[in-house]
Amino acid sequence: MKIGIVGAGSMGHAHAPAWIELKSQGAELVGILANHMDSTVNTLAEQHGAQVYSTYEELLAAVDIIDLCVPTDLHHAMVVQAAEAGKQIVCEKPIALTVAEGRAMIKACHAAGVRLFIAMVVRFVPQYAIAQQTVAAGQIGTPAVIRLTRAAYQPRKATDNWFVDEQRSGGMILDLMIHDFDYARWIGGNVVRVFAKSVRASRPDAPDDYALVTLRFANNAIAHIEGGWAYPAGIFRTSFDIAGTEGVLEWTSDTAETVQSFLVNAPLQAAAEVGLPTALSAESPFTTELRHFYEALIHDKPFSVTAEDALAALQIASAARESLQTGRSVTIDQEAL
Repeated sequence: MKIGIVGAGSMGHAHAPAWIELKSQGAELVGILANHMDSTVNTLAEQHGAQVYSTYEELLAAVDIIDLCVPTDLHHAMVVQAAEAGKQIVCEKPIALTVAEGRAMIKACHAAGVRLFIAMVVRFVPQYAIAQQTVAAGQIGTPAVIRLTRAAYQPRKATDNWFVDEQRSGGMILDLMIHDFDYARWIGGNVVRVFAKSVRASRPDAPDDYALVTLRFANNAIAHIEGGWAYPAGIFRTSFDIAGTEGVLEWTSDTAETVQSFLVNAPLQAAAEVGLPTALSAESPFTTELRHFYEALIHDKPFSVTAEDALAALQIASAARESLQTGRSVTIDQEAL
């Protein structure tokens, strides 16, 4: 199948080599399009043997799969146009700026008979995937408290830094923390209430941002999710701590490659024997993610993360943004999806 990427920023640069890795399975990266047609686009295309296209319509006509690595405010219109052109679609997270837009995108894809995959890459990071599998297998009992942290520096672009424009990106809550909203829901199930606090909610002109969002699940478990655009440039840290009735799973990007487990009833010398591998795959999670999409597409299998999952994560993020504005907790309307 022929693939076209729209966007030559950080995600375009992450997706392009991932598609090259899938060449042996029949994936062919044929074209790249970007809003800013500069040397970056030409270099990316040359590196991967692709052609630079000048319009979205021309690229759509040349491919079977369109891979959208564009600012969030463009997702809705570009997905709908690709669906109407009969193309299979990969779209970077978040699915859209609003739940209404996300719902319309899913509806357009269903109507056109094409598949929409939202690239929630954290689900394909080995440590996060292994922890979810461990929880699903019941090894730590029933999850009760989930703590997730994703802290980085504010995105910096020489021109058109759309990340810092909340009208285009949704801000840190939507652009960065959406990963952990999705992951928390993957672990804990449906979320019924959201409460959020952030630096910029009270100081809009603050140079950095930090937020703490608390989720209440339908089963009464809770999650504490930290997000930050406050570190010096180049620093990116993530971690999780999942506490259940029979044990705890911990991991931090600072120290350990493997997930650490502490079980209530395990003898001290057996505490590490949880069926977790000691070595994790060196494959890029972007390659793992796109491999999953491509193989599900060509073999007509379901995606492990659906567009509806991405919409539910957006609903949580939207509730968090509302909570920041009102200073109150927000109840999630499960029927709204």
